[in-house]
Amino acid sequence: MYKTFLLVFIFAAFSIHLSNAQTPDDKITTFLMFEGEAEGAMNFYTSLFPDSEITSITRYGPEGPGEEGTVQFATFMLNGQTFIAIDSYIEHAFTFTPSISLYVQCDTEEEVDELFHTLSEGGEVLMPLNQYPFSERYGWVNDRFGVSWQLSLQN
Repeated sequence: MYKTFLLVFIFAAFSIHLSNAQTPDDKITTFLMFEGEAEGAMNFYTSLFPDSEITSITRYGPEGPGEEGTVQFATFMLNGQTFIAIDSYIEHAFTFTPSISLYVQCDTEEEVDELFHTLSEGGEVLMPLNQYPFSERYGWVNDRFGVSWQLSLQN
């Protein structure tokens, strides 16, 4: 019961942050929950795409409830699209899954190849970089943080 109350409280607080972070056009925003790696993931992702930046970070303080300095709530942009990230301080029995992935349409084969190699480093290749009936150049990876990425050459 205590954990349920905490989760409800946390997500209510996030809703307040979210309403301040979104623009009127952002009705749906991808929300990524990490366990102590949110800032590292945001720094990594924003280094890969143009028009990308961390736009806000609120950290846990000494009073908690998360580990001091970890990300309580953050917003960042990848190629102009808003994302949300947190570091969950509550242990849970789930993590990211390839059932939901970030799908990136790349302009060149070089872009597909570079993103594939960078994102797969320390991660897992789900579908090797290759030509498929649905794409001239495509690959699917889980990155080192567990986030799933599908990379495709735009036709």
